[in-house]
Amino acid sequence: MELIQNTPDLSAYLAADEVIDHHHPVVRATAARLAAEVGDSYEYARAAYEFVRDAIAHSQDSGDLRVTWRASDVLTLGTGICHAKSHALAALLRAEDIPAALCYQRLTDDEGGHVVHGLVAVRFDGAWHRQDARGNKPGVDARFSLDGERLAWVPDPASGETDHPVLYAAPHPAVLAALRAAPDRRHLGRTLPATL
Repeated sequence: MELIQNTPDLSAYLAADEVIDHHHPVVRATAARLAAEVGDSYEYARAAYEFVRDAIAHSQDSGDLRVTWRASDVLTLGTGICHAKSHALAALLRAEDIPAALCYQRLTDDEGGHVVHGLVAVRFDGAWHRQDARGNKPGVDARFSLDGERLAWVPDPASGETDHPVLYAAPHPAVLAALRAAPDRRHLGRTLPATL
């Protein structure tokens, strides 16, 4: 699948905003700690990915009802759904000048419908590589990879699942609106978009 930037300006994938707030002290401190433990940008990207995947709980898996969406809040509270964790990973990557984009999949949910799932794409050697930091659990074994995708799920077109090829510099407005409006994760589960 060919990934498509939604803006030709690569600097957009390094920018800070209200959601991917990599200028925030919590993001900066986390990035500095991770960077101090590695030798280069590739190792840093892997360390940031593994930190978000493993140290930040996926709120549905853990049963946490809090809804986070701003990267600094995800890192501070240590919880979030796939979209929130993607925002945190994008912020940590951008904090170290590594271009990061948000991207999405349409997957089936536990109730026979569909839901939009959030991923991150990281840019190395002139190419984008999608990563899924949602967190592993039985049946899910996502890994950082630049040599072929190791995502949590591969969409099944027969079930109406699909990969969205567009790379976003900021969260998709429909996803962000649902996150910001949700008083808790249960409500969010009912209001996340089923498609983009």
